[in-house]
Amino acid sequence: MAEIITMPRLSDTMTEGVVAQWLKKVGDKIEEGDILAEIETDKATMEFESFNEGTLLYIGLKDGESAPVDSLLAIIGEEGEDIDVIVKGFKIEGASEAAPAKEEPTSAPATSTPVKETATPAATQTAVQVPVVNTGRIVASPLAKKLAEEKGINLATVTGTGENGRVVKRDIEYFVPATMAAPAALNQTTALGEESFEETTNSQMRKTIARRLGESKFTAPHYYLMLEINMDSAIASRKVINEIPDIKVSFNDMVVKACAMALKKHPQVNSQWFDDRTRVNHHVNIGVAVAVEDGLLVPVIPFTDQKSLTQIGAEVKDKAIKAKTKKLTPAEMEGSTFTVSNLGMFGISEFTSIINQPNSAILSVGAIVEKPVVRNGEIVIGNTMKVTLACDHRTVDGATGAAFLQTLKQFIENPVTMLA
Repeated sequence: MAEIITMPRLSDTMTEGVVAQWLKKVGDKIEEGDILAEIETDKATMEFESFNEGTLLYIGLKDGESAPVDSLLAIIGEEGEDIDVIVKGFKIEGASEAAPAKEEPTSAPATSTPVKETATPAATQTAVQVPVVNTGRIVASPLAKKLAEEKGINLATVTGTGENGRVVKRDIEYFVPATMAAPAALNQTTALGEESFEETTNSQMRKTIARRLGESKFTAPHYYLMLEINMDSAIASRKVINEIPDIKVSFNDMVVKACAMALKKHPQVNSQWFDDRTRVNHHVNIGVAVAVEDGLLVPVIPFTDQKSLTQIGAEVKDKAIKAKTKKLTPAEMEGSTFTVSNLGMFGISEFTSIINQPNSAILSVGAIVEKPVVRNGEIVIGNTMKVTLACDHRTVDGATGAAFLQTLKQFIENPVTMLA
């Protein structure tokens, strides 16, 4: 008997999904636990496994297409089974019917020498290059083919950085034609005064970020408190800690630990606003903002106050890698009570952030700056860092936010107190 597979709800905020790539095709034998496709949600790209056995009879969405949750995604049944009635009778508001996917011939390996994957495809693609035309069969992922078609890129001129020279999504996104990579003075392709632009489809993650930040900014009455912190002792302490073999602690780890300890002393800042109630959390789960290709993800470090600097550092690093490789699960991004956003590594000295609701506050961390400061009546060279606390005035009053920052300052300026 045929089994209907619908677009799954892979996160609590997911309303629609995008098929990033099918890993099975119509006619394939499916075993329970087989990975059918990669689904892009509002938070990550996740593998979708089958809970049924049989033959894949129908695919309702092609690579790159989106549909609401519970739309017809695929049908698995017995080989030769008639599914026309099922397909025609399946209706869901907002879902578009799609014809059964056609099988594409398997591409033979390209005749060019395989190119090893590098960490910076953009750098390799933007260099001045002689056009390369692949005369053999082109090996490319379905998503890369779709993007290339949309952008009008000839796949034969693209150097693949995937396995065995396979052209993948990033190769298309970072591709610059050789004629455009040459100096403008030698080959100017745009006439003076001619307007040009480029449009890309907003990803599910980008749409969700826009919606949630808009809701936060225009519903929560934000106000901001800024404080400058003396980092001389933190710099010295970090140097001593990192001299221990196999231990590496960043300044961001120290800030996260200090926030966790300060939140225990000022629980009102660790609160959350709901329409009918205010929740003051006694546990501390700090979310750490991580920039990824499609936007921003906030993995959560549960029970942060109960973990050491090295434990926090290891967990932040692990989840940051998962975020950038799209391996972070929705569960690892849920349950935060406070957020830290750090742009110091980009040279930003001071900025403000939008609160990650329903939390009541978020801390923006700037770069450590060496500058003249006044100490004991004398001008000396010191290292300082500015932090800005964004608060929801419905739950955190100005004096409460200021007291939290003072406690945070004491912990960071005296790191030994965080080790006691």
